[in-house]
Amino acid sequence: MASTFRAYSMPLILFAAAMFFQLFVIPKSFPPSNYDILGIKMYSSIEEVREAYNNISSAWNSGERAPVTLDFIKIQYAYELLTNPLWKRNYDIFGIDEQIDVIEKVKEQYAGESFSKIELPLLDSVSSDIQDHDLTVITSKDFQTMFQGNMPALIQLCSFGSKSCDKFSDAWKKIAALLGGVANTGLLELGELQLATHLAERKPTGQPFFRNGLPSLVAFPPGCKTSNCLVRYEGELWVDSVTDWFATTILGLPRILYYSKESLGQKFLAKVSLHKVKVIFFSKTGERAAPFIRHAAKNYWTHASFAFVLWREEESTFWFNSFEVESAPAIVFLKDPGVKPVVYHGSVNNSWFLKIMEQNKQQGLPQLRSTTSMELGCDPRGYSRAGHHTVTWYCAVIAGRHSPELSTMRGTMHRVEEILSNEVESRSADEEQSIAPAAGALKSKRLTFAWLDGEAQKKYCLFFLQSETSHETCGERTDMTDVPQLYIVRYKRNVTEEGDKPEQKPKSIWDAVQDQELDPASQLVAKYNGSDEIPEIMKWISQIIKDGDSRDLPHYRTRTPHLVPESSEPIWSAGVQSIPSTNTIKQSIRRILRGFYDRIGGDPRIGPILLLAALMSFGTIWLRRSQATPVSNQPSQPSQPNSKEAGRPRRDRPRRATNEHLPPSITDMEPKDSYQWSLSGSDSD
Repeated sequence: MASTFRAYSMPLILFAAAMFFQLFVIPKSFPPSNYDILGIKMYSSIEEVREAYNNISSAWNSGERAPVTLDFIKIQYAYELLTNPLWKRNYDIFGIDEQIDVIEKVKEQYAGESFSKIELPLLDSVSSDIQDHDLTVITSKDFQTMFQGNMPALIQLCSFGSKSCDKFSDAWKKIAALLGGVANTGLLELGELQLATHLAERKPTGQPFFRNGLPSLVAFPPGCKTSNCLVRYEGELWVDSVTDWFATTILGLPRILYYSKESLGQKFLAKVSLHKVKVIFFSKTGERAAPFIRHAAKNYWTHASFAFVLWREEESTFWFNSFEVESAPAIVFLKDPGVKPVVYHGSVNNSWFLKIMEQNKQQGLPQLRSTTSMELGCDPRGYSRAGHHTVTWYCAVIAGRHSPELSTMRGTMHRVEEILSNEVESRSADEEQSIAPAAGALKSKRLTFAWLDGEAQKKYCLFFLQSETSHETCGERTDMTDVPQLYIVRYKRNVTEEGDKPEQKPKSIWDAVQDQELDPASQLVAKYNGSDEIPEIMKWISQIIKDGDSRDLPHYRTRTPHLVPESSEPIWSAGVQSIPSTNTIKQSIRRILRGFYDRIGGDPRIGPILLLAALMSFGTIWLRRSQATPVSNQPSQPSQPNSKEAGRPRRDRPRRATNEHLPPSITDMEPKDSYQWSLSGSDSD
């Protein structure tokens, strides 16, 4: 008995699994429909629903059968659902029954009471129309227009008869406003059946459905124009959650962190590169940065770094004294040391924020770097900011190591630039005349002010400041002495020489390399050795420009060292980008479990397949056992080896190579007196 049970264990397990699916899993996955409750076939018309409901009501009124309260609630619910055209359409095509919880609520509310006391109707209809939504409504005709270019898109699938969609409409308006300029947004009503079913998910039976009900959000990443690459939103329908998911998952934008009063200086201001503008947002709500702000942070990351601060009334005095912020929301731009912060109060939108970012993306005194030298006109291999036709131009540079002294001189030079760029009526004639060359050159963009990191650009710094004291300005810090140095470079191009220069073939490779390495523009350097007074600095710069423009100075070309490319500050570290977030991991696990359930619990074919497998397994095992060969016990026949012996491979005995040592036998040799006897009829005759 035990051996028989063991042999048929697999068919029994498959049979038990088939019965479990048929009796428990399938009924739960496919409960009776509202049509079954009314006793009519699926997808019956509204007239047939009314007729079935009237027949049931007539039976109740005639006293043929008294309705049970729960039965009355279910029948009334099915009637109200299937007589509403929008609800019926959503239920028939997409299986949407978003008010099913009403049955349990009414059941608990009227427990133990007669059905006549139940207030009707059970369901609250939503009077919603396209005109009620101040939003972009998508149709099948204009759907393709959303994907013109490379702009991503976020689409809300909803029904104007849905209560959930009506509640979400205000939040959707905010989401669309926050994504303005970053992504296309639109609302798709389920009445566009072909498009709605194309964007919906599919059950194993082929029916389109929305796993989390309505509204359902689907996103198309940049460059995605088909449903094969769309991404579905599965989180909470909050403005902050939706916009953060879209900005992070779909657009890959960096998050902007919040800092407290204590951590802002240590973790943000002290770590940001000196050439960058610091942009600080003050928020009352503590919401994450809007997608258009994060998009700007990605586009301007070479010029600026961004931070958020939660505004607290008890800290208002501190923020006013630090950055002159009076209230939130506000935006602060921190530029050069000693320069007054630029503050904007009030809410921002995409266009206005991009405008003020463009105005404030540069520091007052830009840093001379490998990526900015051409733009600033401080490179002998390039041209002036005034244009390619400009022959002579100037670049005033303050060089030094990071120190309070350098910060002070940067502020001084920024003030010099401001004074030269502004026309002041209170200046005397002599003062106006003394700074006129510098003011004119700055106005015509022939003069540029910048600062140089003498420690990072040691070779470049020493090239211009060759002196006994240059170690106080250039290179690594060897002592406590840090002396910033101001110098000005006059660049001049010999247009005649460049234009009339004949094209000669180089005599050798060395001549070609040497000619290519010479800078196109000549350079003359003048170092400032005066006081830190602003008037003195302006007069010195003006005198240098006056002499450079009027005097016939030598045209000397040389090879200027290249600026060392500084390590760029990444938006996200490689580790942060490669490590998935907790929500991403949870969603992945949830997606795997849902896929398993859809294919197991939601497929009605699983039960019959398991039952068929059980029957086939049972038949195969029975057939094998019935065809087993019985053992023969006849004595006349040689005994057959049993099944175990027959199954064992017979080992071949090793054969001896020669018969040299074998003992003699009757077949080994012929006797001496023997002879061959010829038989009659043999082949030898």
